[in-house]
Amino acid sequence: MTITLNDRFAATNAASSGIRMDLKQLYEDAMEFGLTHEQQLVVDTVRDFVEQEFYPLEDEVERTGQVPRALGREIQDKVLELGFYAPNIPDQFGGGGLDTLTFTLLERELGRASMALSVFWGRPSNILCAGNAGQRAHYLDPCVRGEKIDALAMSEPDAGSDLRGMKTFARRDGDDYVINGTKHFISHGDVADFVITFAATGEDETEAGFKKRITCFLVDRDTPGFEIRPGYNSVSHRGYHNTTLTFDDCRVPASRVLGEEGAGFDLANSWLAATRLTVAAMCVGRARRCFDLCVDWAANRRQFGQPIGRFQGISFKLADMLTWIDAADWLTLVAAWRLDQGLDANRQIAQAKLYASEMLGRVTDEAVQIFGGMGLMDDLPIERFWRDARVERIWDGTSEIQRHIIARDLLRPLGA
Repeated sequence: MTITLNDRFAATNAASSGIRMDLKQLYEDAMEFGLTHEQQLVVDTVRDFVEQEFYPLEDEVERTGQVPRALGREIQDKVLELGFYAPNIPDQFGGGGLDTLTFTLLERELGRASMALSVFWGRPSNILCAGNAGQRAHYLDPCVRGEKIDALAMSEPDAGSDLRGMKTFARRDGDDYVINGTKHFISHGDVADFVITFAATGEDETEAGFKKRITCFLVDRDTPGFEIRPGYNSVSHRGYHNTTLTFDDCRVPASRVLGEEGAGFDLANSWLAATRLTVAAMCVGRARRCFDLCVDWAANRRQFGQPIGRFQGISFKLADMLTWIDAADWLTLVAAWRLDQGLDANRQIAQAKLYASEMLGRVTDEAVQIFGGMGLMDDLPIERFWRDARVERIWDGTSEIQRHIIARDLLRPLGA
């Protein structure tokens, strides 16, 4: 039987009709989107706090590359007093209990400020909610109260995007596990009281070959054989440090396994996917702050007897920048909305992370061009926004990984 081009189109249309209907409904619902009174209150409250408490501290953080622990504690206390600490943790565990969309709006506003400062606006890793009662009492509850700070350890020198390629190994020894290996690029490990660590605990044979069993451990900072060392000097986000973790016959009780042995990969996928949404939201917030400065500069900077914003070369840049920002904002908020509706959002989150992180790179680059030579001077924050933007396309899944997720989601239903 000869298959015509029309037949192939008909088969493709039938297979992809579910995707098209899903997108149609998504856009129809998005058209009706608007902030509730509570959500607007969250946005206004967080933005006011960021502008009044964080902005004045940023120059000193950039100059020293440090946030003194006493200052971090002061920020925590102010956020606790505000009633906004641990907003991402469900209220059943004592947290703020914000839905995903409202929490994403909060993260968008925090994205306007230095990450070195905003890390002390406590948002404990929600993977801790998967712990048993004893683990929640020892780790989650103190994080919710602002008494402890956690860090998440996955990346290794030879295993970044490839989580199952990790070499850190945990061997069962009686009632303990003995961990050996190295983690790097571990964000804010220097201020963490404990680290949520992923390690291999064996291998399973599958149709695709052998795959490592990944297990999640809760490792206290003062555990013998565990050391947190300074990491690399990054041009992005000064004061927000990455660290290197070493495990040298580090003995951890079996009671510190989060979830079940070998379930770490599924645990990570179940609880941590939304971290990409946080990156997208913070990129949008930072881009809007940068854009606001550009508009003000274009309206007040004069050349040839008139504001530079009157020149098409500048005004068109502003028009493009705002369009990119708004597009990234909508992609991010719609992905958050889908999570709240119980809908699959893996592709939408990947789209938001991909587009928002690359959008921020374009916006900050255009900002440098609009400001001219002053855009590269540290007298203004533009060069900082430009430097900080670069890492967003790398951490929490590179742009290439996000494109892979998006393409796989589109093609798998078609059998490709």
